[in-house]
Amino acid sequence: MSMNVVLGITGSIAAYKAAELASLLVKKEYAVHVIMTPAATKFITPLTLQAISQNPVYVDMFDSPGSWEIGHISLARRADLILVAPATADIIARIAAGMADDLLAATILAARAPVLLAPAMNDGMYANPVLQEKIAYLKRFGYHFIEPESGRLACGTVGQGRLAEPARIVSAADRLLEGGKALAGKRILVTAGPTREPLDPVRFLSNYSSGKMGYAIAGEARRRGADVTLVSGPAQLAPPAGVELVPVETAQEMFEAVVSSYDQADIVIKAAAVSDFRPRQRAGQKLKKLSAELMLELERTPDILRYLGQHKQGQILVGFAAETEDLLVNAGAKLKEKHLDLVIANNLTEPGAGFGVDTNLVTLLYSNGEIIKLPMMSKIELAGTLLDKIAALII
Repeated sequence: MSMNVVLGITGSIAAYKAAELASLLVKKEYAVHVIMTPAATKFITPLTLQAISQNPVYVDMFDSPGSWEIGHISLARRADLILVAPATADIIARIAAGMADDLLAATILAARAPVLLAPAMNDGMYANPVLQEKIAYLKRFGYHFIEPESGRLACGTVGQGRLAEPARIVSAADRLLEGGKALAGKRILVTAGPTREPLDPVRFLSNYSSGKMGYAIAGEARRRGADVTLVSGPAQLAPPAGVELVPVETAQEMFEAVVSSYDQADIVIKAAAVSDFRPRQRAGQKLKKLSAELMLELERTPDILRYLGQHKQGQILVGFAAETEDLLVNAGAKLKEKHLDLVIANNLTEPGAGFGVDTNLVTLLYSNGEIIKLPMMSKIELAGTLLDKIAALII
């Protein structure tokens, strides 16, 4: 069955390249459904795109869709990928504002499929900090971008703003669609956030994990069509749409929640920062400052990842290793001892990596000995990259 690409075309002079882009997508045997903004029709006709795609071209929000279905809802449900090329500064700003004032914006707002935007505009517009802030904002919510190229622009200036070449855009679309194809219908179990081990009714042992990495992975997996269960310790984050959230507090609660879902999972991604120790005894009342010192006796919490590795029955098992020294040695030992397929290692001492920030810098260690160091990227971008790598383990 062909995968459905909704191709959005907006009012840029680069819209003429959409004909070649649509043709390349059709040659890849994707079903292409075109939405044009009214401004886009000033640069290229709907008839051209209809002839290439062999499907109706949608322009007006209130055009009859030819069936009982509401146009933007029908297109949003149909899409395996929404590709906007060219994407003007205007459409980027309107998507970031959550607007639905034309058919393309409304379709994007209603969709659960990945969205890939290929900006094209004057170099000054692209460099404007307001627009760059909107792009960064959308990336945090899982939108994908393919950067424009540098060169001579239609306005006569030379700079970054020219639409990426159609072949490059199609390659980016391929990666998203192949990842989605591999994960569609898969049952993915993700853990995220910290755990809390109570000392008394008002205090606990915990760590600095925000849960951002695990939540980003869960959201991106859901957008790729997976059935996702997110077992999360306390995190001040909204759960991704369509994801089953299982909230927990302690390592023991997380262990029980994960084990209860393990047999049904195809892929397990353990991104949570689980407390390794807990107080041997929890005080029933608030501990008072009765002396200058307080001695705590700690005991080990369940090693969730070790248990999962020992009880694997065909699942792909992915772990995280947050280290402060000897990154590859410690991560490699974890990979081997816990029977992982892949470990994602980061050094918490490196700027931009680890807990509480929106970026991460990781190295991937595979069970076959392969090691890949990724460049620093946002946790949203990294979630997509990691799922691409995990999907490749299935294919």
